Amino acid sequence: MTLERVCDDCGARTTAPAARCDCGEPLWLATDPGSFSWDDVSDSPGMWRYEALLPVGFPGGLAAAAGGTPLLRDDALDEYAGTTVHVKVEGSHPTGSFKDRGSAVGLAAIESGLVGDAAAVGTVSHGNMAMSTAAFATAADVPCVVFVPDDVPQARLDVIGQFDPAILTVAGEYSRLYDRTLELGPDNDVVFLNSDVPLRVEGQKTTVVELCEAFAPDVPDAIVLPVSSGGHASGVWKAVRELHEAGTIGRIPELYLTQAAACAPIADAFERGDSTVSRVEGGDTIAYSIANADPPSGTRALRAASETGGAVVSVTDDEIRDAQRVLATQAGLSVETASTTALAGTKQVVERGFVDSGDDVAVIATGTGLKEPPAEGSHDPVGTVGIDDIDAALGRFLGG
Repeated sequence: MTLERVCDDCGARTTAPAARCDCGEPLWLATDPGSFSWDDVSDSPGMWRYEALLPVGFPGGLAAAAGGTPLLRDDALDEYAGTTVHVKVEGSHPTGSFKDRGSAVGLAAIESGLVGDAAAVGTVSHGNMAMSTAAFATAADVPCVVFVPDDVPQARLDVIGQFDPAILTVAGEYSRLYDRTLELGPDNDVVFLNSDVPLRVEGQKTTVVELCEAFAPDVPDAIVLPVSSGGHASGVWKAVRELHEAGTIGRIPELYLTQAAACAPIADAFERGDSTVSRVEGGDTIAYSIANADPPSGTRALRAASETGGAVVSVTDDEIRDAQRVLATQAGLSVETASTTALAGTKQVVERGFVDSGDDVAVIATGTGLKEPPAEGSHDPVGTVGIDDIDAALGRFLGG
């Protein structure tokens, strides 16, 4: 089987193992959903229910744990956001983020020989994608190399390192590192599963295939998710277009993308009414992992929001902290700061009149917060008592 890649911008096609079109825009896989319906799902686990929409079949092993994430309803979140919220809990994946979907498809393609003879797999990441790629690589017995910026916290390096990849910290511009690895990969037989490459996008699109099946025969009125490189947004947009083309869904939901205000090139472009995304000089934000000043699929993500009738918004660090606190204390969900922008952004799009109070909104919580301390800082014990005094302490807690 030959993987054909297509440019959604200019329409060019190629069978070369490329991630970028000659016009500069990212490629994605040319796929034909045919007449796919919910009756066509397979008996395979998780995201592999949708093998008919994927370029590779279920490989077994760790891939069985990719996808199949829960959809949570909690009235407290409705009250906070001002609309009906359904949270897609992607933090329940093996490495705690939606990245496992793309890693599962990418490693399955390598294992099956679909991408030729690969000596290793690699990625460029602030953390989650490095963890995910390394975990699925070690499970598939494929050597793995990850490049991370030199300001990545040591705690993240320790989590990545438990899967035993080769880790290289790199000083310099992140976007140049991203592009350079894609250039070097084919000549060195290293398949780089960077955030918006075609194979990763194919896996990541299953987030919304699952959402749409959960809402069948209807669809959510809106889907809200964080955006960094634009790879996940690309997968979401590709999924709803394929399902609509197949007749599986009757309409395409509005797509709303969220960024941290300190580094929001896609949101800035949307607010200006631009058709393309330009690099910005990003500032510091607690949503570190989505602070991408020059997103490689930024223009495609912008188009996804615009052409579905959605929007791209930015939220402040204080809004992120507030949403993270609500998710934890009201719904019992630990969600990383980057992911929390989705709930904070939902509140904003309701307040701005983009989304109605009676709409069903699917909020994609892309990653767990259990790998990092909460944005509000430490939670100190209420006190220290001796073991013989715990009955009195419990009484005080209960108001006795």
